[in-house]
Amino acid sequence: MSTIVIAGAAGRIGFNAARAFVAAGWTVRGIARGEKLKRLPQGVEPVEADAFDRQAVTDACAGADVILHALNPTYDKWATHVVPMAENMLAAAKAADATLMLPGNVYNFGTGIGMDISEDASMPADTEKGRLRVDIEERFRAAAAEGVQTIVLRAGDFFGGPVDGSWLDLVIAKDLRRNRLVWPGRRDVPHAFAYLPDFGAAFLAVAEKRGELGRFERFHFTGHTVTGAQFHAAMEAAVGRSLKPGSVPWPLLRIAGLFNPILREVIKMRYLWDVPHSLDGSKLAALIGTEPHTPLDEALRQAVADLKLDGGRH
Repeated sequence: MSTIVIAGAAGRIGFNAARAFVAAGWTVRGIARGEKLKRLPQGVEPVEADAFDRQAVTDACAGADVILHALNPTYDKWATHVVPMAENMLAAAKAADATLMLPGNVYNFGTGIGMDISEDASMPADTEKGRLRVDIEERFRAAAAEGVQTIVLRAGDFFGGPVDGSWLDLVIAKDLRRNRLVWPGRRDVPHAFAYLPDFGAAFLAVAEKRGELGRFERFHFTGHTVTGAQFHAAMEAAVGRSLKPGSVPWPLLRIAGLFNPILREVIKMRYLWDVPHSLDGSKLAALIGTEPHTPLDEALRQAVADLKLDGGRH
């Protein structure tokens, strides 16, 4: 039986990945702290460790076959947190002789991101967060020379599962009970999404194929690429009624961002709602077969139910 240690197992990505690995019969250890230790999926062994304590992280990951680095600090802490976290996870993977996996995102491709981006596309990151993501992936690549197998699985905007904190519950569907769906950008622009139960299943499928892979690999998860109009129609199908369109008051948010550091960082990434983009998942499909894919209306129906966004109607 294989063992995976998931750092951030109470978070959105970690929680859904943990469920997939538990269901497949893996031994799953989940790293979390404080109250989050009580919010791990059933079947996960809780382990308390501070992500900034390298020895504690290394001890927590001892004996692991795979480590999933699903830690994600709040937007205003990226500059100081993401690199130290990644370095500690790399050290733990090296000590355990384990494969280290990372959920990637599309920030690497900058404001000029386009459609059907492949793994070998250039990464001209022109935002601070994009540059940090490129830096982390380059550290992963460098770790290959030290014998650490690292795998990046990249996806678009995350939604789904019972853990809140995504664009879906914070913005898009926050007024669903009032029959209103908010879209953050242009409604005719394709935007990449990843339904987290599907994404977690993809991590499992790749982990089980790791023996066939090189020391450093990147894969893209296609997920759902839809326009705002298509998303709106899928949500109406999910909840079974018509919804009024709403929009994000970006100018007002920009003013509020002068006093709110997290909001200020969110505004910097607004371009992703106005620039068409999608990911080419053919390399992933070649490795694992068909990508896990829940139809969008079904995924939204379950996501709404999991977070009780519709007042318990569904």
